[in-house]
Amino acid sequence: MRNTRPYDPLAKKAQQNSTTESDAIRQRPKKIKSSKGVAGKECIHESAIKHVLGSAIYTDDMPELPRTLHMAAGGSRFSRAKILSMNLEPVLASPGVVAVFTKDDVPGNSDIGPVFPGDPLFAENETLFVGQPLFVVAAETYEQACAAAELADIEYQELTPDITVEQGIKNQSFVLPEHTIESGDPDHAIKTSARSLTGSGYIRGQEHLYLEGHIAYVQPLEDGGVHVFTSSQHPTEVQKLVAEVLNIGSHKVIAEVRRMGGGFGGKETQAAALACSAALAAVKLNRPIKYRMPRKHDMERTGKRHDFSYEYSVGFNEDGIFNGIDMTLAGLCGCSPDLSQGIVDRAMFHADNAYFLNQSRVVGLSPKTHTVSNTAFRGFGGPQGMVAIEAVIDDISRELNIDPLTVRKRNLYRPGANTTHYSQPVEQLVLQDIIAEVENSSDYWARREAIKTFNTENTYVKKGLALTPVKFGISFTAQHLNQAAALVHIYTDGTILVNHGGTEMGQGLHTKIAQIVANEFCVDIDRVQVSATRTDKVANTSPTAASSGTDLNGYAAKLACDEIRTNLIAFAVEHFSVEKESVRFEDSCVFVGEESYTFAKFCQLAYMNRISLMAHGHYKTPKIYYDRASGKGHPFFYFANGAACAEVLVDCLTGEYKVQRVDILHDVGHSINPALDIGQIEGAFIQGMGWLTTEELLWDEKGRVLSNTPATYKIPTAFDVPREFNVSLYQSANPENTVFNSKAVGEPPLMLAISVWSALRDACSSVANYQCSPPLDPPATPEKVLAAIEYARAFQSNHS
Repeated sequence: MRNTRPYDPLAKKAQQNSTTESDAIRQRPKKIKSSKGVAGKECIHESAIKHVLGSAIYTDDMPELPRTLHMAAGGSRFSRAKILSMNLEPVLASPGVVAVFTKDDVPGNSDIGPVFPGDPLFAENETLFVGQPLFVVAAETYEQACAAAELADIEYQELTPDITVEQGIKNQSFVLPEHTIESGDPDHAIKTSARSLTGSGYIRGQEHLYLEGHIAYVQPLEDGGVHVFTSSQHPTEVQKLVAEVLNIGSHKVIAEVRRMGGGFGGKETQAAALACSAALAAVKLNRPIKYRMPRKHDMERTGKRHDFSYEYSVGFNEDGIFNGIDMTLAGLCGCSPDLSQGIVDRAMFHADNAYFLNQSRVVGLSPKTHTVSNTAFRGFGGPQGMVAIEAVIDDISRELNIDPLTVRKRNLYRPGANTTHYSQPVEQLVLQDIIAEVENSSDYWARREAIKTFNTENTYVKKGLALTPVKFGISFTAQHLNQAAALVHIYTDGTILVNHGGTEMGQGLHTKIAQIVANEFCVDIDRVQVSATRTDKVANTSPTAASSGTDLNGYAAKLACDEIRTNLIAFAVEHFSVEKESVRFEDSCVFVGEESYTFAKFCQLAYMNRISLMAHGHYKTPKIYYDRASGKGHPFFYFANGAACAEVLVDCLTGEYKVQRVDILHDVGHSINPALDIGQIEGAFIQGMGWLTTEELLWDEKGRVLSNTPATYKIPTAFDVPREFNVSLYQSANPENTVFNSKAVGEPPLMLAISVWSALRDACSSVANYQCSPPLDPPATPEKVLAAIEYARAFQSNHS
C-alpha cells in the first residue's frame, strides 16, 4: 500500500485538495486559471514522457559526427606501485587504434584536482589506486578501444598500500589537516555526568550506480576550442579543467549538459577526467572523441560515498539528556582530497542531527589510502555524522531501559537549547510538531506495545520499530558556491526560453524552474522552455549539489523575470497613460486598466516600442559564513526537517528481513511541485535504505574493489520497497526568503532511512529483552543482522 498526502499544520484542509503523485503523472500541465500561476501545483516532469518512451537524449544517444573515434583507458594493476617501464607498442598495433596519449602529451596542467591538487589526469611515477589511468587509446570503435587498452606491457615495482581508515590513521597519512569543532568543556561535562558511555562503529560507503555511467563526447571547434557534451553536475568545472589541460582560455571551451541519467554527487567532480582526456585527443587529432566508461571500470575507477569510522564518549543524566560528548569522525578519503574537506566538515556539522549536544567536541580526520578518491554522494557526509549520533541515542536508551523515541524527544533542539555545536541558532523549532504528527499517524506507541508482545511470543521471528528525525542544513559549506545566474528570453510570440546554471539529472529541476517562470508571468507552463545547461549561456556556475539547485537557480530565474516584468509594467504605464496598479498579469493575459491583451500580443507591442524582453538574474545566498579556525559560524541558510517511522520483520535463523511499513512526514516549506517532492522523498529514502542495508562496498587487501558489478553490489529493487509506504508533506512556509518560501528536498530525505537501520537494531535488541545495544555496522546485511542477534543471545545468556 502506498499513500501520499500533504500535511499542513495550520490548515489540514489542504489534504482534501491534494492529488496523488500517480494522478499528477497522468496529467498534462494544466492551463493557468489564476494569477498564482503554476508554482505549488503538481506538474508533470518536463521529460517524463520522453523517459517513458525512451526518446530522451542522453550523451550516448547523440548522433555521432563523421570520423568520431572512441576512447578507453589503460589502468594500473596495483593500488600502489612504481611504474618502471611502459611499452605501448602493442596498443598502437591493435586493430582500429589511431593514437595513444599519456601524461607527456598534455600541453597544460595535468592535475585536475577540483579544490586541492592531487588528481593527475594520468599516473606519473607511482600509481595511487587500482585502475588509475596510465594512458588513453583512441580507436575507430568502442570495442577496439577497450580491447587495445588491455594490451600494454607495463613493469611495476609493487609497494605496500594503505587500504583502510585504520591504516591511514596509524601511519599518520592524511589528505587534509585535522579539524575540530568544540563548545564548552566536554571533558568535564562527561566526567561529572551521572551516567556515561563509550562506543565506536564503522559505516561503509556507497556506490552511486547511476543508470547512465560516466561519458563525454567532445567535438573540436574551428578556432582551436572544443565543445564538450558531458554527463556532469558541474559544467563550469569541466570547462575550467579542460581549458587548463589544453592550455587554452576558458572562452574556447563550451561545456553542455542537457540531462544526466542520475548523478547523486558522483558526477560533481569526477566527470572532468573523461572530458579532459577526450578533449586532449580531439584537439590533437582534430576529430570528435567519445569516451564512455564500461560499467565495471566506472565502479572500480570512480569515487564513492566515504566510509566513516566513529568513536564517542558521552555523558548524560538519568533521563538520557546529553551533558557532554566527545566524538571523532574519520572519513576514508582515498588517494586525494577531491571534496573530502567539505564532506568531513558536513559530517561534523551533522554529528548533532536534531539534538542539542550541550558541551561537545567533534574531531574530523581525513585519512589517505591507496584507493580511488572518494567524492560527493547525496548528503555529502551528513548521513555518516547522523548515523553516528543516532547510534549514540540508541545506546543510551538501552543503557537506561527507556524507549529510544523518548530519549530522542528529550534531546531535541528546544527553546533555551537551540544553538548548534558550531554556534548557529536553530530558529525554526518544528521537529517536536513533526515527530508528534508521525507518532500519531503511525500509531507508534500502540504498535510498540504490540511488537513487544509479538517478540515475547515468537522465538524465531522478531519485529523492530524506530522513529528517527532529520535536521539537515541547506547551503554549500564553501561560501562562494552559494550563487547562481539565469537568462530569461521572451520572444514576440509570447513564448519564453530560460537558461540557468543548474543541471537536470532526473530530479525535476528544469520543471520547477519552468513553473517559477510561468508563475511570474502568469502564463501556461507550455509557453516556457528550459534549454540545456551551457557555459556559453550562463557562465561561472556552481555545481548542482547540496540540494540547492532550485534555491539558487530558481531564485536567479525569478530575479530575471522580475526585471522583465518591471520593464513591461513601466512600458504599459507610459504607453497607455495608466497607473502602475492598473497593470496586472493574469491567465496568460496582460490587463491594462479596462483593456486586456494576450501575453503574446502585449510582448509584440513592447518589442515594437523597443522594450527589452530579456534579462539576466543573479542570486547569492545571504547570511552564511563559517570560520574554520574557531569552528564557529552560520554555514547553513536554513534547515530542512523530517521524521520517519519504520517497522521491520527479522528472521532470527537467517538474518533476513523485510521492511513492512514506513511513515514519513517531511518538511519542504511551500512546495513548488508536491508530486516531484514526494518522488524525491521516496527515491531518497529507498537509496538511503539501500546504503544502510544491502549495498556492501568492499575492497580486498590489495585495494581492488570486490563489489564491482551489479551482480556483486546489491541496490534495492522494487521488492525492497516497504509494503506500506506513507509519505506526507509538512507544508509550513520556509521562514527564510527562498523562492516561494520552499525548501530543498534532494538530500535531506535520504537520512530518513536511518529509521530502518535503527529498527533493525531494535529487533536485534529484543532478543536480549532490550537490555543491550548489539553492534550492527551499516550496511546491515543479513549476515551482520544474524551476528547482532547472536551477540544479543550471548548477552542474554550471560546476564540471565
